[in-house]
Amino acid sequence: MSKTFETLPGTLDAVWQRLARGVADRRAPARHPVLATAGQNGGAAARVVVLRAADRANARIEVHTDTASGKIAEVTADPACALVVWDPRAQVQIRLTATASILSGADAAGRWARIPEGARTNYGGAPAPGTPLADPAEHRPGATFDRFAVLDLRIDAIETLHLGRDRHRRARFERADGFAGRWIAP
Repeated sequence: MSKTFETLPGTLDAVWQRLARGVADRRAPARHPVLATAGQNGGAAARVVVLRAADRANARIEVHTDTASGKIAEVTADPACALVVWDPRAQVQIRLTATASILSGADAAGRWARIPEGARTNYGGAPAPGTPLADPAEHRPGATFDRFAVLDLRIDAIETLHLGRDRHRRARFERADGFAGRWIAP
């Protein structure tokens, strides 16, 4: 059995290793976390996103989106959000609570420049995301820089739940104490 999740420093290292792998490896479990926001009209909203950057030194991660998507309106109304990663091989859940900022226009130009031409069609198109269609063929993809945005997520807390063979271990790390970490009941 791996001893990775038996210490707080090992657990925190494992989180950041998984996030970094999620950015670099399309097959890594952290590549496609679930982003949860306060939904419009008082509900909750959750969707799978693609992890685009992970910066341990600044405790930040980022995902990209279309400015016309519901995520933008939700984060504008309430920037509190959460991301969840499940790594089935390691039997660990990683939950990140964060505060989102939206970068667009000149602030996002450098990231847009690094997106391959074919992938840019995820940001633009008509009609806008979420618009009802009678037929999927009614949507026309299009690459539009003005519709590209980065959700810059400042991590406020990290919580892990490792389903170990000998025992489950749950830990919480908070920005307020420099991510020192503490064990909590699973």
